[in-house]
Amino acid sequence: MGLIVAEGITKDYYVGVTSPREKFKKDIVAENITKDYHGGEVTVRALKEVSFEIEPGSFVSFVGPSGSGKTTLLNLIGCLDKPTDGSLTVVDTNVLQLNRKQAASFRGNHIGFIFQDFNLIPVLTVFENVEYPLLMVQNVEAGGRKKRVMSLLEAVGMEEQRDKYPDQISGGQKQRVAVARALVTNPKLVLADEPTANLDHKTAYMVIELMKRMRDEFETTFIFSTHDQKIVGEAEILYLLEDGELVSKQMKEGEVHV
Repeated sequence: MGLIVAEGITKDYYVGVTSPREKFKKDIVAENITKDYHGGEVTVRALKEVSFEIEPGSFVSFVGPSGSGKTTLLNLIGCLDKPTDGSLTVVDTNVLQLNRKQAASFRGNHIGFIFQDFNLIPVLTVFENVEYPLLMVQNVEAGGRKKRVMSLLEAVGMEEQRDKYPDQISGGQKQRVAVARALVTNPKLVLADEPTANLDHKTAYMVIELMKRMRDEFETTFIFSTHDQKIVGEAEILYLLEDGELVSKQMKEGEVHV
């Protein structure tokens, strides 16, 4: 499993330094993460000194109304953006020090993404969509690609649909393919932005249970950004964001205000 650590800014950063996993009790420890967006003379503070901790193999959701900062936070964890203030270490790497090329490589090797609209490539088959990150990002040889893709397609129940194109399968099946694609690179983290928003009630619960099963099988940490009550009800830990501030943490056994 990987480690994510966010701390107050210091002058010295170390990129790519790893430590034995046994030394750490958390996958994510964030402190005072702030993100500002500038438009002309206007500055919008999307996140305000956000601090949180996430343990390995967790099934966690950041919830809140539109504009609360959920997607912004996922973008920071996923190395798609950088905080304005604070620091963030992902999988023992200080991501603030990564340039664009390094960040892209880092994402490809350590982070899986699941999107609301699936983002499958229409001209590729189910098999080819799942294979794509192995071919384009990790450069895995053909035999290894086939073994990993088929293993994941079997795990999500899509092996018999492997030669079909996205427009030939249902929404629930597309999301299952998206889950397989997110996991095929053996990521430490999977980040999911509103992954069930376009699914009906029954299919959404099937996909959530699938992700839980994948978490248990592959020991992957799943982090969601959502306001979908289906995920809210299934998440083991909920962090509530309001106006860019983290206002509470809720676990199965109770709630703690932060």
